[in-house]
Amino acid sequence: MRAGYPDFRLGTVLATSFTGTLSERHGNAVERIPTPQRLVDWLTVSGLAVDSCTPAQLDLARQLRESIHAAATAAALQDALPASAVHVINDCSAQGRAAAVLTPEGKRQWRLSSASRVEDALGVIAADAISIIAGERDGKLALCASPTCRAAFFDTSQSRTRKWCDMNTCGNRQKKARFNANQRKNPRAAE
Repeated sequence: MRAGYPDFRLGTVLATSFTGTLSERHGNAVERIPTPQRLVDWLTVSGLAVDSCTPAQLDLARQLRESIHAAATAAALQDALPASAVHVINDCSAQGRAAAVLTPEGKRQWRLSSASRVEDALGVIAADAISIIAGERDGKLALCASPTCRAAFFDTSQSRTRKWCDMNTCGNRQKKARFNANQRKNPRAAE
């Protein structure tokens, strides 16, 4: 990726991967799409390539991201969905023009309108969020156990007991903190 920016944290679920473009929400927040070009980069690696992005489209994308996060968090906690978040998600879904197409390899791919507008890509992300929040897919929404993260993620593990949004970041960080705390309590254990 482009030098000077944090790496993207890509998962297998489009909507929750998109909310991961802002991480460590309860700590030192890390914005992974700080510029319009960076949003273009994220959309490209997510299979939703667009030609360009304006500052207003970046603002709309961030508004959708925060709405998905709010609604997914509420759903994970089994709380009422915030009306304003539902409104933004529905508007973005309705405004996008994209079609699902089948590749020769049997995979689904998204074809955006001929202009490859950011709004079309956001419509795909919003539709994905709707499908997971509405419970249409096999899995469950959960919140990362890291107190500084608390990202919403879609747990498709067999037991549905996953604790971390990403084992390579939040999970390892928490395990390392626990290990270091245990070492401080019992310094002879390391010998």
